[in-house]
Amino acid sequence: MVQNRWNSDEASRQKAGVDQLVYRSNLIGSDRSVCNWGGGNTSLKTVEQDFRGRDVEVMWVKGSGSDLATMRAQHFTGLRLEDIRPLMERDEMSDEEMVAYLSHCMIDSKHPRASIETLLHAFLPYPHVDHTHPDAIISLCCADNGKEIAQEIYGDTFVWVPYIRPGFTLSKMIAEGVRNNPNAQLVLMEKHGLVTWGQTSEESYNQTIAMIQKAEAYIAAKVQEEKVFGGQKTAALAPVKRKALLAEVLPVIRGAVSDSKKMIVTYDDAEDVLQFVNSRDAKELSQVGAACPDHLVHTKRVPLYIDWDPANGDADSLKAAVRQGVEAYKEEYKAYFERNKNEGDVMSEAAPRVILIPGIGMVNTGKSLDMAGVSGALYHRAIAVMKGSTALGQFVSLSENESYNVEYWPLELYKLSLAPAEAEFSRKVAFITGGAGGIGSETARRFVSEGAHVVLADLNLEGAEKVASEINAKYGEGRAKAVKMDVTQEDMVRDALAETALTYGGVDIIVNNAGLATSSPFDETSLKEWNLNMNVLGTGYFLVAREAFKQMKEQGIGGSMVFVGSKNSVYAGKNVTAYSSVKALEAHLARCIAAEGGEYGIRVNTILPDAILQGSAIWNSNWRNERAASYGIEPDQLEEHYRKRTTLLVNIYPKDVAEGIAYFASSKSEKTTGCMLTIDGGVPAAFTR
Repeated sequence: MVQNRWNSDEASRQKAGVDQLVYRSNLIGSDRSVCNWGGGNTSLKTVEQDFRGRDVEVMWVKGSGSDLATMRAQHFTGLRLEDIRPLMERDEMSDEEMVAYLSHCMIDSKHPRASIETLLHAFLPYPHVDHTHPDAIISLCCADNGKEIAQEIYGDTFVWVPYIRPGFTLSKMIAEGVRNNPNAQLVLMEKHGLVTWGQTSEESYNQTIAMIQKAEAYIAAKVQEEKVFGGQKTAALAPVKRKALLAEVLPVIRGAVSDSKKMIVTYDDAEDVLQFVNSRDAKELSQVGAACPDHLVHTKRVPLYIDWDPANGDADSLKAAVRQGVEAYKEEYKAYFERNKNEGDVMSEAAPRVILIPGIGMVNTGKSLDMAGVSGALYHRAIAVMKGSTALGQFVSLSENESYNVEYWPLELYKLSLAPAEAEFSRKVAFITGGAGGIGSETARRFVSEGAHVVLADLNLEGAEKVASEINAKYGEGRAKAVKMDVTQEDMVRDALAETALTYGGVDIIVNNAGLATSSPFDETSLKEWNLNMNVLGTGYFLVAREAFKQMKEQGIGGSMVFVGSKNSVYAGKNVTAYSSVKALEAHLARCIAAEGGEYGIRVNTILPDAILQGSAIWNSNWRNERAASYGIEPDQLEEHYRKRTTLLVNIYPKDVAEGIAYFASSKSEKTTGCMLTIDGGVPAAFTR
């Protein structure tokens, strides 16, 4: 049940005006069963002084493209009401004309474009207005007998507005409906949502919650859990089995839904999702259509339902069903576009945003982890609405043509256009070994700064988590993930790549960077020292590359591996036989994988750095003392020694290596594989031949 969360003490601490509107808006948006992500809008009518000191009646309304849960004062738009009210006398007004007109009503041109539903708020004669999309209300508004049931719940206090797309005509219909009903306390918008109001911010909020609670109570009395969605048809697989299957299947899904642009893929097996996908009616209900316009913009009109029997199927049969299902969905989406397109329309991605799998749950896709999460969050709302609607009567949706017109509505596309431009590594997932170290952490930051999601794999989990936490604090939760991994342990490598698939759907970039170094004369090199170097720098690189190669092949959308070798990959130095030998092995291993990976679009290249002392666990170990002793200098003289031996007279830092790694992983080198790049300041003995 929706709870009233108004806190009078907290509300009183907000300055009168927009700050109190922000408080109310955040409170409404914080409960997604009250208002969808990015949807709904709130307003306040007040008096402000203009630039000449004159009192002007102003309406503050949510700006386009913002989210009620997180918006701040700068996300609201102020408009002069005296310029807007005369529009009520007009008979019609196009969307384009309305947007242009409202731009002239703004009190500050720097404010965001006003909400699509600005006139809805302006035409209602109340100081505070809220428009929301509560699950219970949309259940009512998407039931074939919704209007009749609304009379049972609200008596004569509601105004029912037939479905019409937001804009001038809907706003005027709502205002006239309220004007013609002196008992009106709320507006129910068919297949859309709720409008409430009040004389104060608190009164408006309380009215919103009270109207939702009435609908919730009515629906709760009608729901019979054992009969929800026709009752259970399929049992959910055990959690361990679900995860194991998903780790195999998600890369296949990611490849199937990534056409011209790659997608991030996530999964959700929450209780409500499993109840729905395992039900008798899920297949039919899921194809009825979106519960309201705000849903379908991010979920598409319908999800993909995978007709698969978890009791008798295995990973291979599920992969086959997924591939076939996604291709069929894309073909149908293209046909849907052709049937309904308007002149000038450009088709968006044809692949599904929501995939339902009996026994397993829901898979969501998006251009980022956040956006995949949005499609999932909105389908949770759709499930709640279908549960309510089918308890009341029959679930109904928008027509196909109206769904299309909402999906390709210029005003909705404008909101989507407000998202930041995509960067070089947007939609890509990078897996970095040695992620807690100097090169690994700097590489992670470099990738994320241009849009990537990263997995930091390291034996030092605490260090990797610290780096991930710093990245997430700066770029947003979920952009980086830390996993504990010993590159010499096959099961840990396999588990880490599986966890990557479960988190992001797959992998695009592998940075084989985990390292160590030892130094001793050849005749004093023990078998233990030799094996240590071979296990970490040879076997470790092999295991990570092999597991990643498998995942990249399953995806079928290519990939890039970058091995962090060393100057010693091509230079036979003294007292480092074990280290130098295995560094040479790494470089040749990379070339071997490049030779096999080409036909799958998998590129493999190697960076050859030298003497990266900054932020390095290797150089903070006994290796520093050993190398200094071999040169006959003190440990604190090493940096200057290394600088002077370069032809460019420079030191090399982690960010320099990260730049080289980013180059090899980027589109700038998309036709380069099997290559080595030196980043050592110019050490003549290590010039490649």
